[in-house]
Amino acid sequence: MRNFNIKAILFLNYFVFAILLNSVGTVILQMQQNFGISKSSASVLEGFKDLPIAICSFILASFLPRIGIKNSMLIALFLVSCMCFVMPFSSAFWFFKLLFAIVGVSFALIKISVFTSIGLVTETDKEHASFMGFLEGFFMVGVLAGNVLFSLFIDDHNPKSTHWLNVYWVLGALSVLSFLFLFFSKLNESEVKSEKTDLLGDIKNSISLFSYKKVLFFLLCAFLFVLVEQSFQTWTPTFYKEILKVPTSMSIQAGAVLAGAFALGRFLSGFFSKKFSWIYVVSFCVVGFAISILLVLPLTHNINISAGTNWLNAPLVVYLFPLMGGLLAPIYPSINSVILASIPKYLHSAMAGLIVVFSAIGGTIGSIVTGFVFEEFSGQQAFYLSLIPLSLLIVSAIIMSKLKINPKK
Repeated sequence: MRNFNIKAILFLNYFVFAILLNSVGTVILQMQQNFGISKSSASVLEGFKDLPIAICSFILASFLPRIGIKNSMLIALFLVSCMCFVMPFSSAFWFFKLLFAIVGVSFALIKISVFTSIGLVTETDKEHASFMGFLEGFFMVGVLAGNVLFSLFIDDHNPKSTHWLNVYWVLGALSVLSFLFLFFSKLNESEVKSEKTDLLGDIKNSISLFSYKKVLFFLLCAFLFVLVEQSFQTWTPTFYKEILKVPTSMSIQAGAVLAGAFALGRFLSGFFSKKFSWIYVVSFCVVGFAISILLVLPLTHNINISAGTNWLNAPLVVYLFPLMGGLLAPIYPSINSVILASIPKYLHSAMAGLIVVFSAIGGTIGSIVTGFVFEEFSGQQAFYLSLIPLSLLIVSAIIMSKLKINPKK
């Protein structure tokens, strides 16, 4: 298979950061139990993760190819490896703020590099869309694996136990392994460099992206999607613990089931993107997810679950809630692939930076708003709120599908 080695490296890097990034839901739950942090206070961890992603992406996107795609990924892996080996010794909330800030900076480097690299290892628009779908699907496999991994270190009988911090030894070792594989791999980066411009020219090229209406509507779509996605991913463990009253380890495993549904949905998007127009896939998923919210959330009211509940004897709604993620999953890779395939390869780094920036902002706002509504009202109302951005998302996607980009502009 062409470029098999570097493709495998991209999958591995995404896998590592999927675990680190999406552990925020688990950490929020553990902060409430270990340190007595309130929901609204714990929700700021999403900001410590996403705002550094947004800031660094904005600063680095236009000239990251000059730093080097491979070098950028190596720097990111080195930073998170060091931080993971510090975390088992953490004893205060600020350690976790620092962790997610470093993870955020590092992921900015990784995601821009990975998105830019896709254009180097694929040849056609359909291959680009398919690889994007499979890559995002594998990201969710990482989220699933991370939730399962964290749940294995949780002590259900002692909520104050910090034994779960030992999971960071495993994550540190995984990061080092990814660093070594990448270090000894080769990547031809010549196509993503514009030989005709200097750094100032690269910045001007990046700014020029805002002149395209299709890009503007895409950025709105990315913002709205991640706002919904992160609110569900981050708050599912807390929802299971406090609304459904299941054990802590099972609450975290519910996040793994949600991630598994996302992974399946994104792998399927890699298949369906070869068969159907992206706008049909996105429209079906948005409408289907909205309907599932209206059907499933009412089942979580006045539910009685015994202390001995597990995955073998849980009520139906315990399984249905995370499975909704399968409908939401194909949207992100579909819209990302469409916009990247619409522009010249030397602008992919800049476009990837904008994707990361607007995704990070959407994720932060979604998590904080959901945390506030969850605390002040109820978990159900917090998730019902997602119907508003979903409505705006489908309208924006339809408008985006009707717009064209002239790459020579």
